[in-house]
Amino acid sequence: MKIGIIGAGNIGATLARKLAASGHEIKLANSKGPDSIRDLARDVGATAVSKENAVQGVEVVVLSIPFAKHSELSNLFKDVHAGIVVIDTSNYYPFRDGAIAEVVGGKPESIWVGERIGRPVVKAWNAVLAATLSEKGRPAGASGRIAIPVAGDDLKAKAIAMELVKATGFDAVDSGGLAESWRQQPGTPAYCTELTANELEPALQSADRSRAPGNREALIREFMAAGDKLAHDDIVARNRAVTA
Repeated sequence: MKIGIIGAGNIGATLARKLAASGHEIKLANSKGPDSIRDLARDVGATAVSKENAVQGVEVVVLSIPFAKHSELSNLFKDVHAGIVVIDTSNYYPFRDGAIAEVVGGKPESIWVGERIGRPVVKAWNAVLAATLSEKGRPAGASGRIAIPVAGDDLKAKAIAMELVKATGFDAVDSGGLAESWRQQPGTPAYCTELTANELEPALQSADRSRAPGNREALIREFMAAGDKLAHDDIVARNRAVTA
């Protein structure tokens, strides 16, 4: 498939590398322009382009940018055909994104993003740490393969996203429509806890919407205070313990 990825940070660049290795044709863009990522794009097997070019002539667009930055993309999809699949990997963190009243009030993050860009999105790869995505993918059928939740209202678009998740080395679990996508947001048992498909499905169902924001804030305070003292496995363990 022809895929545009906007955002060349840890998640976006890793997705570009993995999807290119799976045979997909990747355009990679960021906010600073193609010259700033040309070497990175070459290294991961993608073509560096502008964000405007990244949404043209592709079947899928992956948005991997800080949550609040979606407001800057309000005109990006204006002339893009309606059938394009848009996948969003972002999460809302108030310390970084500021207070967004609608999201604080309970609007699912994926719905808010879709309203900003004028297109419905599929939410995927948001509930996985960058190191997990980069290092812990496994072949299909491998014992202990980690699963990633995928939420969306358009069944065809969601199916495409799930196939791409599998191509990056993870099982894909259908987590329902966008109204239920809060179940994979920060502070829930499905978020960055490295569960198998059999473990992820009940974790999604056990999510407590009222507890999630408090869990998110408690965890981020702990992680920021610890700095680089926490190893990756410690972070996963704390996510599991606090959100259980």
